[in-house]
Amino acid sequence: MAKLKIGVFGAYRGMTMISVLIHHPDAELVAVCDKYEPALKKAGEAAEQVGMRIALYTDFEDFFRHDMDAVVLANYANEHAPFAIRLLNSGRHVLSEVLPAETMAQAVELIEAVERSGKVYAYAENYCYMDHTFEMRRRYERGHVGDVMYAEGEYIHDCAGIWPGITYGEKDHWRNRMYPTFYCTHSIGPILTITGRRPVRVTGFVTQQNETVPPLGLRMGECAGIEMLTLDNGAIVKSVHGHLKREPGSVNYEVYGTKGSMESQRFAPTAAEGRLKELQVYREGEKVCEGTTEKYAPQKFVSAELAERYSTHGGSDFYATHFFIEKILGREEGLKYSIDVYTAVDMGICGILAYRSVLNGGAPMDIPNLRNPAERDAWRSDNACTNPAVAGNQLLPCYPGGDKTYPDAVYENVRRMWLGEKKD
Repeated sequence: MAKLKIGVFGAYRGMTMISVLIHHPDAELVAVCDKYEPALKKAGEAAEQVGMRIALYTDFEDFFRHDMDAVVLANYANEHAPFAIRLLNSGRHVLSEVLPAETMAQAVELIEAVERSGKVYAYAENYCYMDHTFEMRRRYERGHVGDVMYAEGEYIHDCAGIWPGITYGEKDHWRNRMYPTFYCTHSIGPILTITGRRPVRVTGFVTQQNETVPPLGLRMGECAGIEMLTLDNGAIVKSVHGHLKREPGSVNYEVYGTKGSMESQRFAPTAAEGRLKELQVYREGEKVCEGTTEKYAPQKFVSAELAERYSTHGGSDFYATHFFIEKILGREEGLKYSIDVYTAVDMGICGILAYRSVLNGGAPMDIPNLRNPAERDAWRSDNACTNPAVAGNQLLPCYPGGDKTYPDAVYENVRRMWLGEKKD
């Protein structure tokens, strides 16, 4: 069987996918595209080290014309949907990094592009595949904690220390223009894949801004977003993510069910410290409030031999790419575990609609089920977001009280920091 010919758009974040593709038994990395030539060179060198020669492009149009069966989108997080739609329409399968869409209109168009094309769309929400979250899914599917009643997802990452390296001093970089609830799928995604439930309502909250942080150009300021979700069975989920002061950052999940609970250990050592993150599972027995508690470091249980080779994001980056390939090939693991467009959109629009809730004084927002064509028309022209190029006259502020503004000197200084120069 011929290997799948796969290209990667975005060599910086895409390097993790590239490392999987150049070793995967069923895939052939054929092309990489990035505007930043040093990243492109690094991708080419990685391929050469294993005896592969790949095409390198700085222009997407040239990359688009390359002979490829599938493309991994690891470009800017607010631009995934337009490129995914175009690639699907051209007959290519798509693996999209987070986030799935910038607007409700894009979410509708993306779903319909997948349905029309018949091609595989997979969502690379890697936090769903970390050892502890993947194990929580397995335990939940086996009924070990019953039906979810309450859950929490937490992704705390204060990016101030790495801001120059991820925004490059670009004034209109998507990270500088995002709003507090936008980057929500690291905290929401695992809860949805663990439980298999769909969100039906959301209320959004935003913390105050941290004024003690040196100015870096983020228009929403340093703050955090919170989403309170209602799931389709009546369960409640709290999602929190963003710039809060905690080192190391926190990636934590809790699921309380009708028969027990599961939670990752927030203060346990991490893989980076040489130990796996532990999981605690409580299962109630025949007597009320009496049961058994297990505390252990979960092991990989799917394609473990291949997965053990990869360590980025706790090894979860491997699975998003692997299940994409497996789904294209029609294999059971890919069909079961690859995140489809409907679930991806569910994860992403929680943040979009949570911000509408914030801007409307905390009013709850119903979340449409875009699997249903009848619910799509109301959102086809909804381009409201914080990106002027997309929003037009539907432009939203990056923070409820209005955008923070900075002189150009702030962005120039961030760029100097990125280039390794000393501050004045």
